[in-house]
Amino acid sequence: MTTHAADGADAPGTADQRREQMLHAALEVISARGYADTRIADVAERAGVSPALVIYYFKTKDQLLTEAIRYYEDTWYAVGKSRMAGLPSAAARLEEFVAMSCLSEAEPEPASSWQLWLDFWAQAARNAEVAGVRQKSDERWRDVIGALVLQGQEAGEFQPVDAASFAICLSALLDGLTIQIALEDPVVDSLRAFELSMRFIADQLGFDWAPGRARSTPKGMAPEEG
Repeated sequence: MTTHAADGADAPGTADQRREQMLHAALEVISARGYADTRIADVAERAGVSPALVIYYFKTKDQLLTEAIRYYEDTWYAVGKSRMAGLPSAAARLEEFVAMSCLSEAEPEPASSWQLWLDFWAQAARNAEVAGVRQKSDERWRDVIGALVLQGQEAGEFQPVDAASFAICLSALLDGLTIQIALEDPVVDSLRAFELSMRFIADQLGFDWAPGRARSTPKGMAPEEG
C-alpha cells in the first residue's frame, strides 16, 4: 500500500486542506526552532500527520521551506490587496504595506517571524531552488511598491521619482531593517523600523507623514478628523 493512500492523501477534498495544514505547521515550527533545527518529524507532529505524508507532499526539507514561504507570501499579498483596496489614497496604501512589513500586529495570519526570513535568505545563498523563489519574491515585492508609487504620481500625491529605482531602494531598506529586528538590535525595534521607513518614503515622494497619524496625506492637505 502506498504512503499517500494509507494516509488518505488522495481522498476527495482533503489534499489541499492537508497541504495547507502542513505548510502552516512548517511556518510555525521553522519560526520557533530555526530551519537548521527543524525536522520533518517536527512539522508532521505539529500538523497531526505522519512524517511519510509530509515527505510525500514536499520530498525534502528545502522544498518544504520554499513552499511554506510561497504559501505565506500568497496569503500576505491577498490580505494586503484587500486591506489596501479600502484605503483612500496611494500614500495610505503604501503606509499599510510598510506596516504589514514591519509591525507584527499588522501582519496577517499565518504569522511568520523575522528569523524565518533570515533562514530563507541563508538557504537562498546556497540552494538554487530556494534562490529562484527568493528572486521571484523580491521581484513581486518591488512590483507592488512600484505600482503604488505610480498610482500616487497619477493622482498627484507623489512628486516625480523613478518608480522602479525607488522600489529597489525601499525594498532594500525594509530588508535591512528586518535583519536588525531579527537580531534584536537594541535601537531598531519594529516600531522604529516602521517610522524610519515612512520618513524615508515621505521625504522621497514628497508628502506629509507623522507618527500616530491615522493615514498619510499629501502635502498641503489636512488629515481627516478622527
